[in-house]
Amino acid sequence: MPANKMKALLKAGKPALGCSIMIPSPQMVEMAAHAGFDWVLIDMEHGTIGLETAELMIMAAEARGITPIVRPRSNASAEITSVMDRGAAGVQVPHVNTAGDARRALAAVKFGAGDNRGLAAGTRPDSYGLAKSMPDFVRDANAESLVCIQLEHAAAIENVDALLAVDDIDVYFIGPSDLSQSMGYPGNPKAPPVREVYFGNPHCSVSVEADGKAWSSAEEEAFKRPVLDAYEREGHPYYGTARLWDDGIVTPAETRRVLGLALATCLERPVPETRFGVFRM
Repeated sequence: MPANKMKALLKAGKPALGCSIMIPSPQMVEMAAHAGFDWVLIDMEHGTIGLETAELMIMAAEARGITPIVRPRSNASAEITSVMDRGAAGVQVPHVNTAGDARRALAAVKFGAGDNRGLAAGTRPDSYGLAKSMPDFVRDANAESLVCIQLEHAAAIENVDALLAVDDIDVYFIGPSDLSQSMGYPGNPKAPPVREVYFGNPHCSVSVEADGKAWSSAEEEAFKRPVLDAYEREGHPYYGTARLWDDGIVTPAETRRVLGLALATCLERPVPETRFGVFRM
């Protein structure tokens, strides 16, 4: 299994910038890589991507040197394991509300005794059995795989202490759309009770910082602020996804402006140039 660039950045305390793709297109993954992103989220939950196309998109990410993370269709163990066996470097698991949900997601990603992920010879992430011994593959796969869980229900916020106590969860992602719906404000993540969860809840911030884990939010203000300021203020690795369309929350112009800033400053490297000029997402 290739080294996980995204996980390495987070472990080093550095931000990792990625984008979400819901359209079944390996070419879009290549474009994301050329644009300078560190990782790509292949969204099978909300998009039209099937398992075979997800594998091709994972291959495209690997070929271009960015980390392929997959959001499976559900939090069912079989759905998680199937994308890991296609070569995903990690998963962003939807609708995780309890510590039990989180442990089941981990077990579907990590090899081990009991009800953990099934081990088969000759799979794609095992280089079809041609590169290394199976014990070495198991060791490396467990070390490199990234597990992100989505907290997008009021029940998950109520159980945040128990969720944070689960070992080996790399990223906690707050899903504002589903969370707003769960809290009685469908489609309105700006509603004060919803915003309080991920911007004004000191309990969550303290817990995550104390556990040394990455916390994230897809809500627009995380992108409107200078990215480095947000990173330094929160004191933990910043992980974000950008919506590359106008859904009434983030306009395309704002997204282009902020992602250009992030590429230039947060990642401390020049904004990529193309034959069409300087890249401005």
